[in-house]
Amino acid sequence: MYRTKVGVDLAKNIIQVCTLNGKKVTSNVEMSVDEFSAWLAKSNPLTVAFEACSTSNYWYQQAIKAGHDARLISAKLVKAVRQNQKTDKNDALAIAQTLFLPEVSFINGKSIEQQQLQSIQRLRELAIKSQNASQKQIVSLLLELNIRLPNTQDGILRGLEGVLEDGEINLSDTFRATLSVAKVQLENMISAIREYDKYLEQSIQSLPDCKNEVV
Repeated sequence: MYRTKVGVDLAKNIIQVCTLNGKKVTSNVEMSVDEFSAWLAKSNPLTVAFEACSTSNYWYQQAIKAGHDARLISAKLVKAVRQNQKTDKNDALAIAQTLFLPEVSFINGKSIEQQQLQSIQRLRELAIKSQNASQKQIVSLLLELNIRLPNTQDGILRGLEGVLEDGEINLSDTFRATLSVAKVQLENMISAIREYDKYLEQSIQSLPDCKNEVV
């Protein structure tokens, strides 16, 4: 670590930057995103810590790119170190102070490639949840009309096709049209998951070191 240590609180609209030389606070100021980006670029190498949050990996990457020693700190540790009420200034100070603790377990930062791979995985997981919820809802709603569909993906699609084509089933034109929309929506979800699978595999093949990011 460098002698100059910085704690950064990444708030929604501003960034609070607390700088310590040794253990002495030399500044604790607000910066805009552009100001902080420029500050990182022009500062001499230092150790900068961020509390882990949605934007911390981005700034972790930017700090490293600017030649700094970047660290990610868990929110739980920051809370334990903070001595006064929760404010942006106190949070930034607490983040900086964690750097002086012995045997701190820092959070591993992610590269932009790892972040993108993880994003593909999360979008895939969301699509799977949406597909499962849609299937269960369709089966449940039709069961209320005493229309029974197999509880499998292919069975539901075939069953819906049969219901839509069966003029003997007492369904209004409006409800048939609604079921048709639900069927198309389900088919689109299934197609989207196949696409996510393809892109996920492509990402893994191009980034073998990121394979462990996929669970």
